[in-house]
Amino acid sequence: MIVVTGAAGFIGSCMVKRLNDAGYQDVLAVDDFSRPDKARNLEGKQLWGQMHRLNFVRWLERNHTDVDAVIHLGARTDTTEQNVEIFNELNLEYSRALWMICSGFDIPLLYASSAATYGLGELGYADDHATIPHLRPLNPYGQSKQDFDVWALEQINPSYAKASAGKNPSIVNRQSPTTWAGFKFFNVYGPNEYHKGRMASVIFHTARQIKLTGEMKLFRSHRPDYQDGAQSRDFIYVKDVVDVLLYFLENKPSNGIYNLGTGQARTFLDLATGTFRALDLEPHISFVDTPADIRDTYQYFTQAEMGKLRAAGYNEPFIGLEEGIEDYVQRYLKEEVLW
Repeated sequence: MIVVTGAAGFIGSCMVKRLNDAGYQDVLAVDDFSRPDKARNLEGKQLWGQMHRLNFVRWLERNHTDVDAVIHLGARTDTTEQNVEIFNELNLEYSRALWMICSGFDIPLLYASSAATYGLGELGYADDHATIPHLRPLNPYGQSKQDFDVWALEQINPSYAKASAGKNPSIVNRQSPTTWAGFKFFNVYGPNEYHKGRMASVIFHTARQIKLTGEMKLFRSHRPDYQDGAQSRDFIYVKDVVDVLLYFLENKPSNGIYNLGTGQARTFLDLATGTFRALDLEPHISFVDTPADIRDTYQYFTQAEMGKLRAAGYNEPFIGLEEGIEDYVQRYLKEEVLW
């Protein structure tokens, strides 16, 4: 049995779909299932069952012999949320509990980190374990992902704790799953994200705005070194993300924390223009101020260094931005179809 946490969410439901397509039918979907609007994401999926996240840790302890791997994608992902305790509970402590159980019973564990851990990119975007403890995220969400990454590294080598300034080593019986990997997701877009609201991808919001108004408003630049719309991110199609996770599940490359982007930054202007073209429309783009609550922590550039993933043996090409937008818009967004 393969367990997917966050299974009713965006990436989680796409992971279940990819597993089904690869022949995995006994998949346990773990989530809180408290939002009826997310239930659609699991319609038509082949599942062994569903389980509330609060019941899963105890269930895993008792039924570990039935589990072949855990793909941990469940998390609070709102970058505007400022309540640190929410992130400590949902993103840090819960992940630690799963890690310890998977370690104790030798269950392979794949988990989601985030490119939000890189902050403003002062140290670049290399997924080098020696650099990771020095990263400085810009918001509580990114910090929660950073804290777990560093904690995971401490379990394989206590010296990583010394590199994390101002933090004491976690007092645990250090151990790690024989097979584990964390993935710093960059800007993921694609089907099944309709429920994410403000946190959905710019492609999703562009298509929706175009349908309603015929135009798209992008955030204005508040930095003199970036023109409006030239803010750049490493956008990766969710189908590539789940392909990589499936590769690690089946091939078990070297343990560690990996970037998961395309390695190619593209501008928001490119993205919006591509969305108009996928809808067979001429671009009509204007700019508005970045909301004050995220302006000071807004990333203007991200680009994953992908050498480590390639060295792990994943050689498939990533879907280009224009191709990904066309697939997403024409196959899913136009008719509000799920994957």
